[in-house]
Amino acid sequence: MDFKFDLQSIVDKLIELATSMGLKLLAAIILVIVALKGIKWLKKWIRTSNKLDKVDSSLRSFMISFSSVVLYIVIFITVAMILGVPTTSFITVLASCGVAIGLALQGSLSNFAGGIMILLFKPFKVGDYIEAVGEAGVVTEISVVYTEILTLDNKRITIPNGTLTNSVIENYSSEDLRRVDLTFNTAYDCDMETVKKVISKVIEENPMALKNPAPFVRLSAHNESALTYTVRIWCKNADYWDVNFDTIENVKKAFDENGIKIPYNQIDVHIDK
Repeated sequence: MDFKFDLQSIVDKLIELATSMGLKLLAAIILVIVALKGIKWLKKWIRTSNKLDKVDSSLRSFMISFSSVVLYIVIFITVAMILGVPTTSFITVLASCGVAIGLALQGSLSNFAGGIMILLFKPFKVGDYIEAVGEAGVVTEISVVYTEILTLDNKRITIPNGTLTNSVIENYSSEDLRRVDLTFNTAYDCDMETVKKVISKVIEENPMALKNPAPFVRLSAHNESALTYTVRIWCKNADYWDVNFDTIENVKKAFDENGIKIPYNQIDVHIDK
């Protein structure tokens, strides 16, 4: 009789425990589903909301990445507490794990700090064309720990923010104007003034080349086989490559039309009898 009573008591406790844990588990599952949908909605809202139109796109990208990480951590802690993990023990374990993870992820923490520095000092933003750490492309995303750029040949490159903040960054999109720097070689027997006039005319006929600041065309070097002319042309940032390639092509045509020779490398050999 006692045995039956004890067995029944154990069964009742198991049922009670299973019911309690089942309810807790069900609550945890519902919380996770709702929270994940909430995070998805928040990310979409940050990305598309008209109320954030004045917020820089780089900051939006960082906000999405950072808020996702924070909310995932909050969900994890909340689920653990719902399932009955002791708060004190959990916080102690979490702190210990935090120290271990911090030591293991020193590079990631450096990248996180680098992301903060990029957002504060804004050496570049999403949409800028930059060159850094040997790579060049358009910035497509600035996240918590890395920056993504898309190269001209359509390659997506991920660069750690810590590496970026500790390197030289060339931002080609930060200013409205850019200067096109070119050099042209001619034979020594070509008249210097004629060459300068021909190049200057090519520049003047290009509507994308700015008159102010004025173009620069001067003889800059006496090389072994040619005279070198340095050309500097100011233009709008968006017109840089058009001005660059148009000038190279049109100068070659103008040289041909005016009998200006572009010499090959040559060596004059004098035999002393």
